[in-house]
Amino acid sequence: MDKKFGILDLLTLSGLDSSRPIKFARHQSREYDVEELLREGWLDTYQAFQSNPVFDNYEFVVAFVGTSGTKARLVGVYRVLEKLSADAAPLPTGFPYKEWQQDSKYFYSLEQQSGFEHLEHRVVIEWGKGTIKWAQNATNKEVLELLPSGQVREPFKDYLEFALTHDELVGIISHPEAHREWYASLSAVAGVYLILATKSGQQYVGSASGDGGVWERWASYAKNGHGGNKLLKELVESDSSYPSAFRYTLLHILPKTFTKKEVLQWESHYKRKLGTLATGLNLN
Repeated sequence: MDKKFGILDLLTLSGLDSSRPIKFARHQSREYDVEELLREGWLDTYQAFQSNPVFDNYEFVVAFVGTSGTKARLVGVYRVLEKLSADAAPLPTGFPYKEWQQDSKYFYSLEQQSGFEHLEHRVVIEWGKGTIKWAQNATNKEVLELLPSGQVREPFKDYLEFALTHDELVGIISHPEAHREWYASLSAVAGVYLILATKSGQQYVGSASGDGGVWERWASYAKNGHGGNKLLKELVESDSSYPSAFRYTLLHILPKTFTKKEVLQWESHYKRKLGTLATGLNLN
């Protein structure tokens, strides 16, 4: 039987000395959305706080996020610099999860290593049946998949379960070949969508119809952040945090066979339901 290609094989080819003491960490939580922590830039801090000395005597930590089943996707390779008490941890600006410091005993200073960027967020491995054991000594776990370059989100799952940042929307629209499921799913339907201005909480309800479906309409937001909508354009021009601070979700999906008039009726229904004409970013 041919020897399966493993993650240590791949990391060694990219410069990691696999003879050094290495810990694997697979992050998955019932309390926190780990994918969201990753997108918002808090996953490094999340793994740095620990209640037990799990990274003692290790030179490197190879971090993964848990995906479906017992799979795990590579996040990065980190060098362990030092261990501090949790109350002495240098917290990042705007750090929102103060309970991590309160509930932890240690804080590990971890430095992400360069040279592995071409593998980060792309390599998927089989973690094995013991997923409850999230931190393990490094072994040559089987590489299952190398995701396409340019992929910024996990494969599409469901129309009503996601919220996209503007950067993610741009990445998806700019790399349709790396997001085939997203392209196929969003271009297959018409629908009503919501754009949330996260700083103020204001909402914009819009709709997409026609041959290109939601994909075609959202491509215009990826291009300039406002898609030609007056109040969204004013917000983008007046506040430098936009369009990056927008979040995009679907409220209702419809067949593309619906006429534009029928789709607009559903759009009006959600505008009334959410009150976006009175307090949101809709003008009509």
